[in-house]
Amino acid sequence: MPEEKKIFVIGHRNPDTDSICSAIAYAELRRQQGLAGVIAARAGTVNQQTQFILDSLEVEVPQLLADVYPRIKDVVTEQVVTIHQSEPMSKAIELYHQHHIRTLPVVDDDGHAVGLLLLERATEFFLVPTEPEKLRRVNASISSIQRCLGATAQHLFNPDQVEEFNLHVGARREVSFSRWVDTVVPGQTILITGDRSGIQRLAVEAGVRLLIISGNVPVDEALLETARKNHVSILVSHLDTANCVWLTRIATPVGLLAESDFMLVKPNDLLDDLRLKLTHGKQPGAIVCSAEGIVAGVATKSHLIKNSPIKLVLVDHNELSQAVPGADKVEIIEVIDHHRLGNFHTDLPIRFINQPLGSTCSLVATLYQQAGIEPTKKNAGLLLAGLLSDTVILKSPTTTDIDRNLIPWLEKYSGLDHQQFGSKLFAAGSPMASGAPARKLIYTDFKEYGVGPLVLGLGQVEVVNFHSFHQRKDELMVELQKIRKEKGYELAALLVTDIVMGTSLLLTAGPSELPYIISYPQESENIYRLKGVLSRKKQLVPHLLKVFKGA
Repeated sequence: MPEEKKIFVIGHRNPDTDSICSAIAYAELRRQQGLAGVIAARAGTVNQQTQFILDSLEVEVPQLLADVYPRIKDVVTEQVVTIHQSEPMSKAIELYHQHHIRTLPVVDDDGHAVGLLLLERATEFFLVPTEPEKLRRVNASISSIQRCLGATAQHLFNPDQVEEFNLHVGARREVSFSRWVDTVVPGQTILITGDRSGIQRLAVEAGVRLLIISGNVPVDEALLETARKNHVSILVSHLDTANCVWLTRIATPVGLLAESDFMLVKPNDLLDDLRLKLTHGKQPGAIVCSAEGIVAGVATKSHLIKNSPIKLVLVDHNELSQAVPGADKVEIIEVIDHHRLGNFHTDLPIRFINQPLGSTCSLVATLYQQAGIEPTKKNAGLLLAGLLSDTVILKSPTTTDIDRNLIPWLEKYSGLDHQQFGSKLFAAGSPMASGAPARKLIYTDFKEYGVGPLVLGLGQVEVVNFHSFHQRKDELMVELQKIRKEKGYELAALLVTDIVMGTSLLLTAGPSELPYIISYPQESENIYRLKGVLSRKKQLVPHLLKVFKGA
């Protein structure tokens, strides 16, 4: 699982045109300035207007990030080292030292985890002195002992069966050895000896389970014949007796030594979940397995302090409550925004650019100018689209002189006329004419506002004329009344803004005294005309807050 450092330029949840277009254009600017690994992304579904713009300019929709919570795959990036369950402990010790690790996943023929071999616990059995009889005990198969010693088989009987043996060394004189043979259970005995033909003969005649001859000593044919009769396995090793003893002791297949009670996790599991399990559990680590069950890594407590390879550049917002979920768990390196400052803070100094312009795209355009970099035709079109969308084709009260002065510059590089392009993008993006269900239309851009104990629910949609609204006003009114009742709103309303005429209609479901206190001219039942009102935030909300505070 190679570690790939990525820097995502991303807007807020439920992204609008300014959020998407500024992310794409700013990501390209930073790439041209030499920042590696920069990718434009989005934190939600692209709306109808934005999709029209991307299709018109032949720009791909940015990558969707449902969240950026650090996951196990982000920090467990080392090449995994595993060992087959039939391999001897000697092989495990070799791997521990070769790769400087302390845990080894034990796998079967298919690469599936069957256990976790811990260096400390596994070696306790071999290295910590205990009673002599236990030190003699060897759990292994003759095949694993052969592999461990690198020995040559002279005769084998049932070599793959794992058995419990007692290990002895034939270093006595023949007279005393003949008496010793009577004190052991030959069928459970491994005898290691060197160039001692008498000892070899007595052992084979007694029927020991395995005779290991050290020093690469040749085996007499008569001895082999007796071994075949008595089902005695014989191995010849090039090693001396001392090394044969040590390696035989650690010939136990690791499958017998591995911890069977181990933790399994997936690469996509949250790192915070792993932190809880390792911090409050007794397990020193967890085996990371793919969806197919193949071992992909080992996660330990040391991984919990590693940083996620994902970094963020936030555009069109600066509050974590609006950011992609998990933004507080990764490093934020830049913020490019035009909204009020929220509760944002970082551990390290970052690049933070915030200007009270009509759109984030306006801000990004000025950064292109300051850097002396000309935007491509597509990026200039994106910046123009975000500017026109957020300023309602320069008619919103949030529009500044900087926004207006950018229009000719963006028209030059995009080849677009801002009036024609603006009318097209608003016509294409109007949810009123899209046939969307009434409730979905109301919630397209919907926010709650508190006035003391009262709560107001206000939605807004933009249209190029009021024709489609008048066709749907009755069903919209029914849905507003339902929403007001369900949510307990004092007022539920939909602001329908004609961006061509620069005026709005307000459809309301509110208290019976509303016509007497709202101070807007009533066009018909439950509908008020708000001449010159384009901004819910700057024009409608402040007025309604005053009205209901005094109600």
